[in-house]
Amino acid sequence: MTKYKMNNTARSSSEVTLTSFVSADSWPGGAGGAGGLAGALQKAYGCGLNELRGDNLAECLCERYGGGCKLCPRPPPPHLPAPALAPGKGCRSCGADCGPDRSIYSTTNDLYSSHPDKAGAWRRGAARRLRSCCSRKTLLRRLPVLQWLPQYSFRKGLADIIAGTTVGLTVIPQAIAYAGVAGLPPQYGLYSSFAASFAYAALGSVRASAVGPTAIAAILTRENLHGMGPPFAVLLAFLSGCVELAMGVLQLGFLIDFISGPVSVGFTSAAAIIIATSQVKNILGLSFPGGKFLQVWAGLYEHIGETRLWDAVLGVSCIVLLLLLRKVKDIRVGGAEGAEGSASGEGGEGGRGALAQALWFLSTTRNIIVVLACAALAYYFDTKQLQPFVLTGEVKPGLPPLSLPPFSATVGNHTYSFTEMASTLGSAIVVVPLLSILENIALAKVFAEGAAVDATQEMVALGVCNIVSSCVQSMPVSGALSRGAVNHASGVASPAGGLYSGALVLLALQYFTPYFYYIPKASLAAVIIAAVVFMMELHVFKPIWQTKKVDIIPGVVTFGACLLTRLELGIALGIAVNLLFLLYASARPSVKVTAAVSGGGQRYWLASVDRALAFPAAERVRRALAKPPPDRPLVIDAQHVQAADFTAAEGIKALIEDFHARGQTLIFYNVKPSIAGVLRAVRPRQLLLCSGPHQLDLMLRDATPKCPEPDLR
Repeated sequence: MTKYKMNNTARSSSEVTLTSFVSADSWPGGAGGAGGLAGALQKAYGCGLNELRGDNLAECLCERYGGGCKLCPRPPPPHLPAPALAPGKGCRSCGADCGPDRSIYSTTNDLYSSHPDKAGAWRRGAARRLRSCCSRKTLLRRLPVLQWLPQYSFRKGLADIIAGTTVGLTVIPQAIAYAGVAGLPPQYGLYSSFAASFAYAALGSVRASAVGPTAIAAILTRENLHGMGPPFAVLLAFLSGCVELAMGVLQLGFLIDFISGPVSVGFTSAAAIIIATSQVKNILGLSFPGGKFLQVWAGLYEHIGETRLWDAVLGVSCIVLLLLLRKVKDIRVGGAEGAEGSASGEGGEGGRGALAQALWFLSTTRNIIVVLACAALAYYFDTKQLQPFVLTGEVKPGLPPLSLPPFSATVGNHTYSFTEMASTLGSAIVVVPLLSILENIALAKVFAEGAAVDATQEMVALGVCNIVSSCVQSMPVSGALSRGAVNHASGVASPAGGLYSGALVLLALQYFTPYFYYIPKASLAAVIIAAVVFMMELHVFKPIWQTKKVDIIPGVVTFGACLLTRLELGIALGIAVNLLFLLYASARPSVKVTAAVSGGGQRYWLASVDRALAFPAAERVRRALAKPPPDRPLVIDAQHVQAADFTAAEGIKALIEDFHARGQTLIFYNVKPSIAGVLRAVRPRQLLLCSGPHQLDLMLRDATPKCPEPDLR
């Protein structure tokens, strides 16, 4: 009498013990021996003889008793002749149809993973992946310019010129203002606004995305520079690009998934408040050190008596004017459907359409209009020998030098090496690229118009943009949602629109920087405040509270921590709180135990576990499963269990020992192959697995409870 085990992962790795009354050593492989057993197997369990292995056998029975079955992962042993089987015919040992159309025989035996063919599988896979990396499809995906350039037309070029010029007029005042937010001279904002646009035109996959300096990147740069100056900001851009490029190559975009919606809302709202707060002193014409939230308000309290009247009047007037001009595009002109639609050629006709387009253009270019008007006003007062406003001052003219980013810098009397510079930047080397990727992918999804966003390509493009920009003295850059909206509304046809906005910035650097001297700081502060005020998403907290109240906790923690400490620390605390909630949920799975009756009339306890068996839940699940009385077998339905770890497997092993000690049968039902492998790895005393109701009924029939069954009537 010989025992055999079914070895087929397609059947949930269930173990079935079969008893043969024919000696295994004398099995002829005919219809009366192996063939008869094969028929019984097929009828009872839907499996073939090739799915069996003996307790002391090193090969499947098909190979030992005839060999050559198509299902076997290797050829027959040398001492047996390979049978000549026609396709779809049965093998000599099992007599079953082993053709390729039999899906139940599609799984190979794990015993033969050491076969030369399988040992070289990883080499073949590597070669296949290498060939795919060099394929035309991959080239087109990684260089999107090769996709849209062959179809580029004069009409698309004209649309890109209009959109690029509009975005360029928007980015120039913003770039100068964001340089102030980052604590850098104004020219560094302009240095950050052209090279990234050129790089994204070749590598970007979303035509409306406008890469350049942003409010969040600027405030993160300021918080991590520690007053060390431009060389550290340029190196931060380079290192951020390297991290983003590495994440794209390694496809680590899933890390962004750990930043939940409430955490993201809390971070962006706090960042907007911090940025606006840092500009209040420029609105009032004050000058004092400190750029953090509490420092600024403390400084305002101390220096409020030094407020410059005309700066305050100009700053407040500019904010009101910018907010009013923002709404001009929404004015309906006659039968026009909207200014934005008119700008793209869809709304209005004749004079009404032209007026609608003029209103839209006025609203879109409001920043440059207000800044130029304020600069002209300051210039007029300067000719009268009056200076009622605090001015931007000298902006270094000319283009930046093309060179590698600084890997050493001298600040004061100390020369910092690359290691010391990187150590000074600290967590910003990881935090800045992570948040830049989050901002850029969010922008890409908004303007992808329903198309799938290639996150890997966007990370690669953003990484290259930062690396290239760092060679022209740029601070970290990312996709800007406000400029992306302008780009989209302007009817941009391809990423080539960035070429024209970058060219406009280059013209401004070369020829117009002397005139930037007269731009009042109050007007630039107004541009920043009018832009970031719409980043505050405090209204989102109400629907979060109405849907799931506990989700508001990570958002509030992030918001408060960002305001009171540092932005990167705040978002880290928010993510940590979110992970704690997830761990708590995984540590408290639902275990429901009910009385059930099998198809054959066998009574048993049925326990259902609703999630993964992980280490935080191991002890809780063990205690819950030990509660049913030992008057009948316990069946654990693992249909909804998707994963298990070592600690949980050890807990199950201890549970099996407990059930064995009290004479109660424990059966595992609907266990997935991967989980069965984890449970087997800890070598429990007796692991009973079944995958079908008929098999469960047989196991329950063989189970003998220690105590008599009570009368449930």
